[in-house]
Amino acid sequence: MAAQRRRPTQMDIARRAGVSQSTVSVVINGAPAIADVAEEKRRAVLEAAAELGYSVNASARNLKGGRNRMLGVFTFEPVFPVNQRDFYFPFLLGIEESTAERGYNLLLFSAVTAGAERRVFADGVNQLKLADGCVLLGRHLREDDLAALLREDFPFVFIGRRDVPGEEFSYVAADYVGATRDVVLSLAALGHRWIAYLKAADDKEWTQDRETGFRRGLGEAGIPDEQVLFHVMGEDTTLTAAELRRWRAAGVTAVLVEPSQDDSAISAVQLASTEAGIEIPGDLSVVLLGDPPLVHATERDWTRFTIPREQMGREAVRLLLELLDDEDGAKRHLYLDCIPVPGDSVAAPRPDAGGAT
Repeated sequence: MAAQRRRPTQMDIARRAGVSQSTVSVVINGAPAIADVAEEKRRAVLEAAAELGYSVNASARNLKGGRNRMLGVFTFEPVFPVNQRDFYFPFLLGIEESTAERGYNLLLFSAVTAGAERRVFADGVNQLKLADGCVLLGRHLREDDLAALLREDFPFVFIGRRDVPGEEFSYVAADYVGATRDVVLSLAALGHRWIAYLKAADDKEWTQDRETGFRRGLGEAGIPDEQVLFHVMGEDTTLTAAELRRWRAAGVTAVLVEPSQDDSAISAVQLASTEAGIEIPGDLSVVLLGDPPLVHATERDWTRFTIPREQMGREAVRLLLELLDDEDGAKRHLYLDCIPVPGDSVAAPRPDAGGAT
């Protein structure tokens, strides 16, 4: 049996780069003294570390120097909330409260590189290392940053399900599949058999999960594909009154609306129905698959489900501390139930509705 390859050390890096071990430690750990390291030496250290396949052992780091009792939170785009109505505010609230309850301090990282792009790594250095571990969030992540964090064995938990090919990491996510399935089944129980799906244009994980739940609900309710209409909402497309009239003429009695970060999609439904003279929920039931901040679509209390954002923030902190305490390296995936809100935009289809059975 071949001997197991020895894990490279900082001394190995120092020998290859031709620098002292203390210089390697400063560069690898992102210590404040890195500002005093010459650019040529810093690059030599990073190149040697990459060539040797060196990665930081998080457990060893904690045993050696003790924890800072600091947790970080980092977003890949400017999402820190400016008011309590912001979509991200509850996430940050849950993170902050849970961190404080556990006796940790919280650091907000918002590093921006050239071109106003947010990166975890600046010139190859992990900027999150001031913290013992970090909660990450944001719609548009950088897959190379996440892969580099995993190579370093740096503890982090993402808020929201994310798929990065070839990588496995911990996350806390809302159960969009189960929530959307339940919406379809509740509509079917009321008698709705012809349903339209107003779909977001982006092919993100949360979009995929909602559609998976939608199709699962259709299958369980016995609603065939020919009784379903799809309409994709994008930058160049919206929902018109004429489109809504065609749906009603085809027998559609219910519409599921997948929201974006704002209320533009549900606003389009509200405007189109008014222009078309279609009454909600008398002529058309409408369900919002989420709870974006409502600014324009405020005429009614929409039937919807809410995302447990504050709880997701709290659970992300709990999972992160589990990762810090557990040396087995096992990744954790946690799905939280969404909460149905009855609202006033759903009713049983009228007996004369084309899609009623």
